Amino acid sequence: MTLRENRLPRHWLRCVAAFIVILWCGLLTETTTAHEATLVDLRVREVAPGDFVWTWSVGARGRPVAEELTLHWPEHCEVRGQAMRCGSTGLTGEFSIDGVGELYSAVIVRLSWYNGTTQVVTLTQSMTSTRLYSGGRDTRGWREIANAYGVLGVEHILSGWDHLLFVVSLLLLVGFNRQLIATVSAFTVAHSLTLAASAFGLLTLRPAPVEATIALSIVLVASECLNPRPTISRKWPALVAFLFGLVHGLGFAGALKEIGLPADHMNLALLIFNLGVECGQLLVLAAIILLVRLLGRALDRASDREGRVALLDRSRRAVIYGIGIVSVYWTISRIATMVLDV
Repeated sequence: MTLRENRLPRHWLRCVAAFIVILWCGLLTETTTAHEATLVDLRVREVAPGDFVWTWSVGARGRPVAEELTLHWPEHCEVRGQAMRCGSTGLTGEFSIDGVGELYSAVIVRLSWYNGTTQVVTLTQSMTSTRLYSGGRDTRGWREIANAYGVLGVEHILSGWDHLLFVVSLLLLVGFNRQLIATVSAFTVAHSLTLAASAFGLLTLRPAPVEATIALSIVLVASECLNPRPTISRKWPALVAFLFGLVHGLGFAGALKEIGLPADHMNLALLIFNLGVECGQLLVLAAIILLVRLLGRALDRASDREGRVALLDRSRRAVIYGIGIVSVYWTISRIATMVLDV
């Protein structure tokens, strides 16, 4: 079948592709900050030896969190409303939350003990319970820590649209070749460095400029994807990925700061969270590569080589323009928010 004979089907295919891109951009715009709303804080404070009060942060669904999540305190504790008396035994025993993973991906339990120490415990769908010890001694094993923070790392990258679009932009810039491995590796090393530096308090920046710079990095890489000239980004994409990866690492650090790191297992939690981010990133890249290959095989059967190349090029440009529109919107809105907060 010739290119002329295939004109009508391809025309409709391009229309469908354009509609999907527009819809996709709209959904991304709607969910710019949605991943932050899936975390909820439970703050527990020991006001006197054995006496506790707790409060929830604001729920993401507009309803009281207490109606969506059910707390199960140690059996010896006497609960009255949002106050609790545990006597001389203290807040020691099994603690669990029902409903984690349904409306909220994680519950960050922040405990402030009467002796002045603090403790952060993270509960997820895969780990809905933990054992508490009076005074804040964290006795969770390394497997519990690895399980909780690995899941949180994967969930954060999969729900962090800005980070994902940057990775997709790198893929569109470099293409499916060996250079992609070096580029993604450079991005990984860079954000791992700044994530660790921020977690240990060696580097601290305000979140607003970091988020605006992350959005701007997507705009710049997307524009380079459309530039046919041999620019620095095309000659040394790994260098560009590394430089922008430093900023993205600060974004990951902001999310990790909200979650909190266990004092007794800080190094392990940081490592596992970072590995979780990488696993999620590789899953996305693998899914895109698989999708492109399946599309290529379908086009092999439906069109000639010239028409196939033209259609893939148009589809690539449509995706780049979609990413560019969304990232420009993010950049403007984040800069406006930053200026208004000054």
